[in-house]
Amino acid sequence: MKHKSDLTQGGWLNLNNPRVRSVVYQILIILGVVWAVATIAGNVVANLEARGIATGFRFLGERAGFGVSQALIDYSSNSTYSRVFFVGLLNTLLVSAMGIVAATFLGLFVGLGRLTPNWLVRKICMVYIEIFRNVPVLLQIFFWYYAVLQTLPRPNQSITLFGDLFFINVRGAYAPRPVLESGIGILTTLLILAIIAVIALTIWARRRKRDTGEEFPVFWASLGILVGTMTVGYIATGQPLVFDIPELRGFSFDGGMRLRPELLALWVALTVYTSTFIAEIFRSGIQSVSHGQSEAARALSLTERQRMKLVVLPQALRVIVPPLTSQYLNLTKNSSLAVAIGYPDLVSVFQGTALNQTGQAIEIVGMTMAVYLIISLLVSAFMNWFNKRVALVER
Repeated sequence: MKHKSDLTQGGWLNLNNPRVRSVVYQILIILGVVWAVATIAGNVVANLEARGIATGFRFLGERAGFGVSQALIDYSSNSTYSRVFFVGLLNTLLVSAMGIVAATFLGLFVGLGRLTPNWLVRKICMVYIEIFRNVPVLLQIFFWYYAVLQTLPRPNQSITLFGDLFFINVRGAYAPRPVLESGIGILTTLLILAIIAVIALTIWARRRKRDTGEEFPVFWASLGILVGTMTVGYIATGQPLVFDIPELRGFSFDGGMRLRPELLALWVALTVYTSTFIAEIFRSGIQSVSHGQSEAARALSLTERQRMKLVVLPQALRVIVPPLTSQYLNLTKNSSLAVAIGYPDLVSVFQGTALNQTGQAIEIVGMTMAVYLIISLLVSAFMNWFNKRVALVER
């Protein structure tokens, strides 16, 4: 053979060969990392044994002995620490999901406002972004909690909205609570069938547009299917869904559902702060589309709505989605600042109260870190999938 492998040429340990040298360096780095991890783990175990601290996850089955102000599942002071974990996790997911949805719509609205030809609207949106983007989110949480919500009137002087249906006071916001009765299963089945019909209609409309070039009013037709099906089903099944309206009795409200001021302050602060970055993402994404595309759309007599829907947004999404993913992740991680105002999220009730009572720092901190890691990976995976769906395929 005239040619030899790069690895064997000059001997296996020829450090003058770049490929051999890179392999050796990587092996040394791996061995160094393994040695460091083993050393740290050995020191931790030795220190825990010296202090008589037990390790393991047996504490999750023990009684917690403390209450939680907000729980989406059944919980009492007699519940276990594993129950505390799930209570905190659900509260974290709740405020994160609420914040992502609200921040996305608010950011889109403000971003479009930055591009409007109306001078006043454009400047208002710019001032909104510059103010709330440059103030730390923790200070905004304090502002909404102490300077806004804590100055609201007492329950007997509550602010009333929508004809005595919604009430806002210093104790939070009260809204009608849905109550499920017999027949709700049939109504749910009808809703699922209506959603399937909407999906089928959307697929048919896309194929029709591809074959004929004619656009079908999918939105209005889908809205008609959903509203019509649910209205007829609601009446036919004997109105299985009713609402418990909150009523003022004495010094507090009875009935309905309550959004505590801690949740409201955290939700508003995360929404406002993140929406400023999302607004700039939408603005930059839309402006990244060549003006020639808009001019061509107008030359084809497309309306402004059709131009934005069919020409601009499909091309802008490939620029918008990647940084939008980072903002969703930042909002989820910023929700851990809830501990500053006493909102019972995962960090507050599990890594805070539960850790102080049990002393299982390694296990609790590890579980908390794993939760945020898994949430971030799931959000990233979904957004990467969505990015591939909206990405333009070059021919």
